[in-house]
Amino acid sequence: MFPKVIFGTSSLGNLYHELPYETKRSIVGEIISHNSAPVMFDSAGKYGAGLALELLGRSLSELEITPENVHISNKLGWKQVPLEANEPTFEPGAWKNINNDAVQDISYQGILDCFEQGNRLLGNYNADIVSVHDPDEFLDSATNPQQRLQHLEQLLDAYKALNELKKQGIVSSVGVGAKDVSSIDLISDHVQLDWAMFANSITPYTHSNTTLNLLDKLKQQQVTVINSAVFNAGFLVGGEFFNYQKITPASHPEAFTWRNRFFELCNKFQIKPALACVQFSFLFENIASIALNTSSPTRIADNMALANSSVPVEFWQEMLNQGMINSRLKSLID
Repeated sequence: MFPKVIFGTSSLGNLYHELPYETKRSIVGEIISHNSAPVMFDSAGKYGAGLALELLGRSLSELEITPENVHISNKLGWKQVPLEANEPTFEPGAWKNINNDAVQDISYQGILDCFEQGNRLLGNYNADIVSVHDPDEFLDSATNPQQRLQHLEQLLDAYKALNELKKQGIVSSVGVGAKDVSSIDLISDHVQLDWAMFANSITPYTHSNTTLNLLDKLKQQQVTVINSAVFNAGFLVGGEFFNYQKITPASHPEAFTWRNRFFELCNKFQIKPALACVQFSFLFENIASIALNTSSPTRIADNMALANSSVPVEFWQEMLNQGMINSRLKSLID
């Protein structure tokens, strides 16, 4: 149902820094040129308060890409509103030089409004793959058990709206994406999902028994899994941020010790750490795709090479022997 690589669009919405428009259009163009149609983009109304959706649609239009040659996933739950303060009120400091604000609206009507607004921002294109954005954060924002139940009801109402869009043939699939996989587990008890996107949860370093159990559950439910944040937000390839928080050897000695051993093993087998992180996803039968982001057009070809290369089975066996990955993976490797 999905291509092997899905391309995120947060950089189009000025996440952390503003790229020139020509660079943004070049990113979209390089993605198109290095992939067979249809190409899939993952976006959200939250990305730059709708800017990412707007520039994705504009870039595709200027590149003369027909709607039939792209699939667009829109994570819904945030609506673009006028900017009334000096900076956006949502995620202060994350989005640079944007001209709008965003407010959360997770409800039956709110999700429909987000969907309609997203398609307007996309211009000549429509999102045909939909989900609710960050349901884990929405549930966790409740301050007491009663409010959490209310949030769950609103969330399930939002999925009712999305499934009605699917029944009408307006969208092709409905899914969920979250950093906290317990919310995926909860939603899958109430909603028949087509797909689920995991973030920061299935990497060589991070794959708990809880996550592996959920993968097994979703496989039984015939839910396709998309894996994102496969580098633990850059840490596994040498960055100083782990799951978007800066860490040090003093604060997280076990993580740095593991990473040093990981780098040594990659060097022994002459593979890049990034390749090992990407290919780890495909050890699991029901992980069909990975989601990758980039702010550089020149990285697109490299990203595709990571997805289409392979890692020697002996590498994973050595990871097992050294206790660096969960012993439950033995059956997937042998």
